[in-house]
Amino acid sequence: MTVTMVMFPGQGSQHPRMAWGLYGGEPRFTAALDEVLEAFDDGDAMRRDWLSDDPRVPLDHVTRSQPLLFALNYALGRTLMEYGVRPWVMLGHSIGEMAASVLGGVFTLRDGARLVQERIRLLAEAPPGGMLAVSASAADLEQVLTGDVVVAAVNAPRQTILAGPSGPLAEVEERLRRDGFVCAPVPAMTAFHSPMLAGVASAAIDGFATTPVRAPRIPLRSCYTAAPLTGETAADPDYWAGHPVRPVLFWPALDAVLSARDDVVCVEAGPGQGLSTIARRHRAVRAGRGEVVALLPARAGGPEADRAAFDAALERLSALSALPVTGPASTGPASTGPASAGPVSGGSILGRRAR
Repeated sequence: MTVTMVMFPGQGSQHPRMAWGLYGGEPRFTAALDEVLEAFDDGDAMRRDWLSDDPRVPLDHVTRSQPLLFALNYALGRTLMEYGVRPWVMLGHSIGEMAASVLGGVFTLRDGARLVQERIRLLAEAPPGGMLAVSASAADLEQVLTGDVVVAAVNAPRQTILAGPSGPLAEVEERLRRDGFVCAPVPAMTAFHSPMLAGVASAAIDGFATTPVRAPRIPLRSCYTAAPLTGETAADPDYWAGHPVRPVLFWPALDAVLSARDDVVCVEAGPGQGLSTIARRHRAVRAGRGEVVALLPARAGGPEADRAAFDAALERLSALSALPVTGPASTGPASTGPASAGPVSGGSILGRRAR
């Protein structure tokens, strides 16, 4: 019997009008997205910039990329659950872990949105910086790292993200290219997961310390420890506040899940297919012992492409399920309380999308 791991992407996966082909046409997604945007103080402005050809605030700016990724990840995850998908585990990359934590019942939606909003306010005041993707292992890059430029994420054995101030990061990039490394800037105006954001982490502790938390009702795999997110970790405000400073360990976390058992279906619930591309490289998936399904296209392609990708994903998930197809489930995470997502293991049950 298959089990489902839902993956939520982070900074760098955003693009203009991401997932907008589902907005208005997929009722469950539309309702969930409106609900989370309403939980933000400036949700209407976010929606306008998201849907605009000429956004007032660029989508790569932290005040747009972070809340919109949180909102879209949450809405797609909740939509899956309302179709009957019961995650065996959830795995979120960077801001994706905050969406997973709300869907998993650690925070209510309103508390999660408030905490994200406060983090964004602090991040907006942080010194400018950037991020760089390098086709190399973290060990390969040790010689070029400085006190300013650090490893921000380990996405795959040979895909590492660096972060730091713009000037020093540009110098590191120039050296890496000169040495034959393949590099690509990450769409970010902030040096996420670097010591530059230590002030953000310390200022965010009180907000997390005064927010009610619950142990996850759906298992979560931490992208910061690569271990299961326990109730003890969920109750630690330092853990959550420290996200902007700590490196993301996506590959170690993914490897731990896919090495634990066969027949894991990895579902990417967010814009793009960055995490899907990484998961397809895992030995279990390459050997046919796992499957990867992305809900949205690999790149922006208009509303028709969004709808086609989403429908194809539902069809594939239905075909992979070891349980009979039924109508859409009525249960899902509550907006003001812990998630009520039913069983936390087992195969996916998918219904047909309302037309």
